[in-house]
Formats: sequence, C-alpha cells, structure tokens
Amino acid sequence: MTGFRFKYRKSGGKPTVQKLTIKDTETLTNGDIVNLESGEIDLAVTSDANLLGAVQNTASGVDSTTQYDVIVDADAVYSVVDNNARVKGATLDIKGTTGAQGVAASENKEFVVVAASLSTEETLVCFNVGKHHDSVAH
Repeated sequence: MTGFRFKYRKSGGKPTVQKLTIKDTETLTNGDIVNLESGEIDLAVTSDANLLGAVQNTASGVDSTTQYDVIVDADAVYSVVDNNARVKGATLDIKGTTGAQGVAASENKEFVVVAASLSTEETLVCFNVGKHHDSVAH
C-alpha cells in the first residue's frame, strides 16, 4: 500500500476533514499529501512550504472546481510504507507522484519520525515544525 494513512492525532482527537478545491487539473489519490497554494490544494512535493494533510478520496480533478476531503490537523500522525528502519526523531522528505507517495532520505525535512521502526514495519510520521500550513478558511 502506498501513500499516507491517518493513524491518530497527538491530541487524541478525531481528524478534522475539510472539503478543499484543487488548484490544477490533475488526479489526486486517497493517501496523497497536499500543499495549499493560493487557497487551493495540489499534490505536495519536497520543498513545499504549506503542507496541509492527506487526501481521503480519489478523483480526477478539474482546475478550481473539484473538491477533495483532506485531513488538515497539524498534529496528525500518518503511517507510510518505507522499507527502511527509522529512528524516532529522524527527518524525512516527501517523494513520489499521485497514488505512489512515500518518504525519502531527508534534505528538506518535511516529516519527523514519531516512533522507531524496522524495515518490515510501517513508518509513523508527522509534519515537521514550520512545514504544516497553520490555518484553512472554513
């Protein structure tokens, strides 16, 4: 399984899901991490500065029209298949295209590993400080 799957919030609450409009005509896939640009979302890539959260549905998006359900909590913890052993506190980057996103060795430090894991286990990550967009209009 590829992509990012919501596991829990550090605060213990339920995930906050918002309907947000896509910026470009492109497909987003359940489990993709998105970035906020000019009030709309698009597929996140490493070095994006306004990461928002994981998409919860799959659709072929039409520029400024199609809406997606997105988890928007800064304290959300996601699992991702990584195939590498990770230590708690390590930083990782986002990599991949829609439907195939994952994590890679860190240069831009978008994520922080929440718990140590073996290469055969899922990797638990949250957004690094300063990488998550703080607010979304309701």
